[in-house]
Amino acid sequence: MTPTDPESPAPAQPQDFIRDIVADDLQSGKHPLSVTRFPPEPNGYLHLGHSKSILLNYGLARDYGGACNLRFDDTNPEKEEQEYVDSIVDNVRWLVGDQAKAEPLYASDYFDFMYRAAEYLITTGHAYVDEQTPEQMRANRGDFTTPGTDSPFRARS
Repeated sequence: MTPTDPESPAPAQPQDFIRDIVADDLQSGKHPLSVTRFPPEPNGYLHLGHSKSILLNYGLARDYGGACNLRFDDTNPEKEEQEYVDSIVDNVRWLVGDQAKAEPLYASDYFDFMYRAAEYLITTGHAYVDEQTPEQMRANRGDFTTPGTDSPFRARS
């Protein structure tokens, strides 16, 4: 079943701005498929507030014939434990059932690719390494009434 298959049931009528955006993107062909994700950090147990994100992301995938990835943001190994990973997987599968059968993904699986992509963006002039302190960045960021100031590192090679 795919969104472009004429035999597929029509997705639910848009009910909110998120579903309006997804429906518009699928109808216009901007995206051929709705793919969402639930990205918890495995540093604790899920709480009730997580259920909103789980149900939204898996629900959008279900309603529009797409897929939802359980992708752990495992970028802080000092605070992460397998116990939390197992608990989160169990909770997500309990909440959305068969829709969560796919194996979880991990952000750390993509580190090599992300590193190469960052190097490419820097060498092509589309990104830079900013060496300002957090305080300097905060001061230069600006706010709702004051525009930010470019980093002094922005134009270096």
